[in-house]
Amino acid sequence: MNKSHVFVAVLALVSGATRATADSRAAFLALLDRPRVPLAAEVATPNPKDGLVEIVFRFSSDAGNRVPGLIVKSASAAGRRPVVIALHGTGGNKDGQRPLLAEFARDGFVAIAIDGRYHGARAKGGKAAKSAEYVDAILRTFRTGKEHPFFFDTAWDVLRLIDYLETRDDVDSRRIGLIGFSKGGIETYLAAAADPRIAVAVPCIGVQSFRWALENDSWQSRIGTVQKAFDAAARDRGIAQPGADFVRTFYDRVAPGIYGEFDGPAMLPLIAPRPLLAINGEIDPRTPGPGLKECAAAARAAYHAAGADEKFILRIQPNTGHKVLPESMVAAREWFVRWLQP
Repeated sequence: MNKSHVFVAVLALVSGATRATADSRAAFLALLDRPRVPLAAEVATPNPKDGLVEIVFRFSSDAGNRVPGLIVKSASAAGRRPVVIALHGTGGNKDGQRPLLAEFARDGFVAIAIDGRYHGARAKGGKAAKSAEYVDAILRTFRTGKEHPFFFDTAWDVLRLIDYLETRDDVDSRRIGLIGFSKGGIETYLAAAADPRIAVAVPCIGVQSFRWALENDSWQSRIGTVQKAFDAAARDRGIAQPGADFVRTFYDRVAPGIYGEFDGPAMLPLIAPRPLLAINGEIDPRTPGPGLKECAAAARAAYHAAGADEKFILRIQPNTGHKVLPESMVAAREWFVRWLQP
């Protein structure tokens, strides 16, 4: 093959990848979409504390869901400021993000957290419920096909949160950042892939290839986050020892497309050329290394094609499992400061 033929072949591959990722965005937005309802935001009186101001708020993300949120900003903040939204992991809640929100507020951001579906104030048992109602909801989805609490519905809530932020006079909606941890990390890259209004994304211990994990018998740790729902679903189908085939069946019901058109290697390229810092542990069983490398390779190709190589970094924490080290949090804060310029 001569050089011109090689060049044409490369162009065809890049063009095909671009079409595929664009199709993933359209398909994901179609899956998320639901009737729009008024935001009907309720905002409590600001509460000043230690040079910061906390504001509790709620808005409607769809007809059946009011989303509780927390805003933290500097008491001296003036004008429209850039935003960083923080998404918690399984069993967490917005209040657990308070220390991080305070750090972002002192960096000059309007810092925000919301409760994910069936977490925090959105669980009937409140914070004490941990993830029990979330797991119950996932099993209910497996049985009924209704809702998508496993990642997707909270991604939708983030899109509606941005709709709300666009109405606030203290927010610069052109400078919105998103960071999330574990479950929240997955929701971060899904939401950022779907919505270009997210200017900067930092998914932590979440980026992964579900497909690779299924094909290489490395799915157990991720399923372990919703083990009770998975086990009950297997019993429903009369399966005593569920393997990868049943995991596919489970995912097809609770998060359709998660190991295909909405998998990490398909969704991360959609964030280009916006700044993307992915933070993962080298030995994290929930985000197996070879699958993570596939995600990174797809992202790097997209960023290179966009002439934005410096805007994608994969930060691998050496000899680290499913956690974010303090120095990585410093790097995340620096990433937001660099690209959102508070």
